[in-house]
Formats: sequence, structure tokens, C-alpha cells
Amino acid sequence: MTCLKSMASQMLKNVIAILRKKDLERHLNSQAVKRHNLTKMWFIKIIDEREKNLDDRAYRNIQELETYAENTQSALLYLTLEVLGVRDIHADHAASHIGKAQGIVTCLRATPYHSTRQKVFLPMDICMLHGVSQEDFIRGKQEKNVRDVVYDIASQAHIHLEHARSFSKKVPVKAYPAFFCTVALDDYLCNMRKVDFNIFHPSLQKKSTLLPLHLYIRSWKKTY
Repeated sequence: MTCLKSMASQMLKNVIAILRKKDLERHLNSQAVKRHNLTKMWFIKIIDEREKNLDDRAYRNIQELETYAENTQSALLYLTLEVLGVRDIHADHAASHIGKAQGIVTCLRATPYHSTRQKVFLPMDICMLHGVSQEDFIRGKQEKNVRDVVYDIASQAHIHLEHARSFSKKVPVKAYPAFFCTVALDDYLCNMRKVDFNIFHPSLQKKSTLLPLHLYIRSWKKTY
């Protein structure tokens, strides 16, 4: 079974490599890319990082998760800034931290879904620090040490959001629409605190009806 899985994974990688070779240059030379003078490097970083992630394994540490988030979520934000006509070092710094926060929150939010499919992608170093195994998440355990793992990871996302906001006075207002994804990130982290970092709490899987209102308020106040 392991051999077959490995062969299937390699076949998928080969197919992606073929498609990438044929189509990547065509897409990078599209009118949209030329119109906004988008940096091709960001597209390539996203594709490269997604391709590496096909191994379907847990992140070894929080830094590895942050690297994945930087090369995918942050790269998308850099491109969004370019579409908005913003090329500013402070905006880029904020985008880097927001992208990392988004990558971390996405990993947390997807954990209950992945657990039902016998998969756990949370950083292994933090799990080991609290004596938690992947099996604990697969079984949906809610003991304190499991919640401590979630707390540590969620705290890292919060730190990145705070770092991003430390640049707010230097970031052009024109860049703010790219960063309104922080509304959903704040909402999830706030709800996580309310349930004492029980990642399996049903309330965390529900849509927030107040998100549009919070988004409007952020837009009106010109904050992120």
C-alpha cells in the first residue's frame, strides 16, 4: 500500500511538471499579468511551494509552516498589492506577517476536517513539546495538553497580526483592501479563545454572520 501511494504521488508530480512546463509561461504572459506588471516570481513561488506540499505530511516545526504560508498566502498578498498599484516596503512587511497568520489559521481551521481523514498537519515540534501525538487529534481529544498545542500555534498567528499592525501608520491607505482578510482571522482567533482553544468545538465550524459588518467597520475606519 505504501509503495502504491508513493508511485501515485510521483505520477501526480510528473503530471504537474508536464502541465507546468506547457502552461506556466503562457499564463505568466497573459494580459492581466502584463497590465498590472505583476512579478512572475510570486507565481512561481506559489506553484513551487504547493508542489512541495504534495508529500502530505505534517510540518516539522512552526517555522516550516510559516515558510509555506510566506510562499503561498503572503505571495498572493504581494500580487494583490501590485494589482492595487502599491509597491511599498512597509506594505510588503505587513503582507508577509498577515500571510503567515493566514497560513497558520488555515492549518488550525482545517484540523478537524483532516483529523476525520486520519491526517494531521500541525507542527510536530509543538505537539512533542506538550506530549501530544497525531493520534490524539485524530481521536478528537480535548485534554489540556491538546488545547495547549492549539494555544501555542494560535498565539503565533496573533503575534504575526500584531506585527503587521505595527506598520499601519506607514502603510499606504491604498493597500488596506488587500489586508481586510484580517477580519476573518481575528474572528476565528477570538472564537477560539471563547471555547478555551478546543479546536473541535462545533461553534468554530459555523459561519460568522457578523463578518460583513466587521469588514464594513474596518473599511470605514481605514484600519486592518
